[in-house]
Amino acid sequence: MSAKVKRAAWEEKPTVAGQAAKGASIVVIALLILFPLYTIALTSLSSAETVNRAGGLVVWPGDGITFEAYEQMFRNPVVLRSLLVSLGITAVGTVISVVVSVLGAYSLSRPGSFGHKTVLFSVLLMFVIFPGLIPVYLWVSAIGLRDSYLAIILPMAVSAFNVVVLRAFFMSIPQELFDSARIDGAGEFRVLWQIVAPLSKAVIAVVTLFYAVAYWNNWFNAFLYLDDTSKWPLALVLRTYVVESAPLPQASGLSSAPPTLAVKMAIVMVAIIPALIMYPFVQKHFKKGVIIGAVKG
Repeated sequence: MSAKVKRAAWEEKPTVAGQAAKGASIVVIALLILFPLYTIALTSLSSAETVNRAGGLVVWPGDGITFEAYEQMFRNPVVLRSLLVSLGITAVGTVISVVVSVLGAYSLSRPGSFGHKTVLFSVLLMFVIFPGLIPVYLWVSAIGLRDSYLAIILPMAVSAFNVVVLRAFFMSIPQELFDSARIDGAGEFRVLWQIVAPLSKAVIAVVTLFYAVAYWNNWFNAFLYLDDTSKWPLALVLRTYVVESAPLPQASGLSSAPPTLAVKMAIVMVAIIPALIMYPFVQKHFKKGVIIGAVKG
């Protein structure tokens, strides 16, 4: 009789205690993530009396819900203008980054492309060596991009990590599809548009999310290169008025001013809502897009 083969621990059926521990861990992690978001949202919807009574962030609703903080925020020209600037920078920057990254990754996935090894080595070198702050600042100033939105977009237009993930995913596509398309007379751009792009929707969606969140949350480049405060994006306004506690200009037309803390938390909510909206739609692509793209090739 053959001896019973012992299976590895991760191959065994989980015990009831193990499943209970995993469930409890997930609940605790979810509470640690959701509770701060709950207090921020509730504070932004609270009246001055409730905020003063709580002495800070509101944990329990007191005198009902009010939208005075959001009304003042959207009537405030500084916040409203910065919101439009952030939307524009995120939209334009994401399109530029995705197009350049897809073109670069597709070129690097084809072994016979021009300068293949040199360019690939340069991209991989960016994982360990990256220009410092001073050289990038001098480069942006030298080409005349100071105080322009391109100074925010161009220094972060391409991410080496995203290019490598896209390249690995493109290399996992069967070579027979490329050969068949070329036999039919398709050029490289047609192959990329009609074959590679439709098969790579998952990884492109994830990379698009990465770029969009990076542009939306980027305040440091704006802090360095934008001297005109009217060009500030929402992330820099958030840092100035919330983190540094600078006084927020009061909006006109309101009978009573909402508490400053409520307005600050309203700005925080507006800053994080776009990411919260995008993540559920892209989450289903993470496993297929990033994990397969990072492992294959």
